[in-house]
Amino acid sequence: MKILHTLPREDGFRMPAEFERHRGCFLIWPERADSWANGGYAARRAFTNVIKAIARSEKVIVLASFAQYENARVSLPPEVKVVEMSTDDAWARDITPTFVKNDKGELRGIDWGFNAWGGLYDGLYFPWDRDNKAAKKMCDLLDVDCYDQQSFILEGGSIHSDGEGTVMVTESCLLSGGRNPQMTKEEITRHLCDTLGAEKVLWLPYGIYLDETNEHVDNVCAFTAPGEVVLAWTDNESDPQYPMSKADLDYLQSVTDAKGRKLKVHLLPLPSPITVDEEDCDALDPMDGEPTRVPGDRLAASYVNFYISNGAVVMPAFGDPNDNKAAAILAGLFPTREIIQIPARDILIGGGNIHCITGQIPE
Repeated sequence: MKILHTLPREDGFRMPAEFERHRGCFLIWPERADSWANGGYAARRAFTNVIKAIARSEKVIVLASFAQYENARVSLPPEVKVVEMSTDDAWARDITPTFVKNDKGELRGIDWGFNAWGGLYDGLYFPWDRDNKAAKKMCDLLDVDCYDQQSFILEGGSIHSDGEGTVMVTESCLLSGGRNPQMTKEEITRHLCDTLGAEKVLWLPYGIYLDETNEHVDNVCAFTAPGEVVLAWTDNESDPQYPMSKADLDYLQSVTDAKGRKLKVHLLPLPSPITVDEEDCDALDPMDGEPTRVPGDRLAASYVNFYISNGAVVMPAFGDPNDNKAAAILAGLFPTREIIQIPARDILIGGGNIHCITGQIPE
C-alpha cells in the first residue's frame, strides 16, 4: 500500500454511487457498552442479521477486537471474513475509507481525519485514535493505495455521491464547529470536488432532528439513481422534523445536479417518533460518569438509512405502520433488488442505523 499525497481528481479518480457494483462491504462487530445495550448482545444479533442479508450478494468483511474475535467468528457464516482490528466503536460508515476509482477500474481509498463527530467541540466520545487509524489498515487489508486526507475532518455518512459528478451533504454537519471551522463553505465545496472527483456539491440545509452526528446526509436523503433521491418526510406539521424536511425539499426542487438535471424527489415516510425508556437507559454503561441516554430521548429513526448491496436493499424496520409503506416505495425504486427489512431498534439505540454500520467497497 502506498500513501498518496496528491488529490484523487488530479489522478482521474471519482467516488462511485452506492448503487454501482460492489466488491464487498465492511462492518465492525459491536461491543462498546456505553453505545450498545447490555454490552452489545442485542446489537450483535441485529448486526448478524444485516451481515447475513448483505452476504447473500457480496463479500462481507467484519472487523472485530481481540476480545470479540472468536465470538464474531462462531456467530457469522463461514463465507463472511472476520479480521481482528482495533476500533473505538462499530460505525463502519464513518471510519471506513471513502473508495474512489478511475475509468480503468482501479480502486483507491481516502483516509479522512476522524474526530468522533466533532472532537473536543461536540464529539460523542474520547479518545477516537483507534477509529482514526482504521482506514489505512483497511486499505492495507485490501491492498489498495490510500490518499492521506487526515487534515480534513469528514465521515462517510456525511456524503452521498451519484457517481456522475454530484455529491450531496448537509450544511448542519459540514459547517459545524467541530469539523473544519477554519474553512469556508466555498473552500469545503472545492475540496470535496477535488477529493471525490465531483463537479457539484448539493448543500441540503438539514438532516434528521436530534441526529447526534450534526445531521448526516445519509439519514435524511440518498441517491437511488442518477437524478433521483429519496428524502425522509413527515406530513405532521407539528413535528420538529417537518420544517427541516420541508426546507430540504424546497432546496432539492430548486437545484440541478452536475449533469444539469432537475432532481426527482421521492418522499420516504418517517416512522412515528421512537424514544428510549428507562429499561433502555439502564442497559447502557455511563460515559465519564454521565448517562449516554435518558428516558424520553428521541432517536433519529429514518428509513433512508438503508444499504444498497449488489442484490438487495437492506433497510431498517421499526415495528411501525410505515415499515411496509417505506419498503414498497424502495421496491419501486429498486426493481432489480430484493427489499430486506431488518428489525433495527437495537442498532438505533446506538445512535445510527444500517447505513451507518456499513461501508461499501466498490468493484
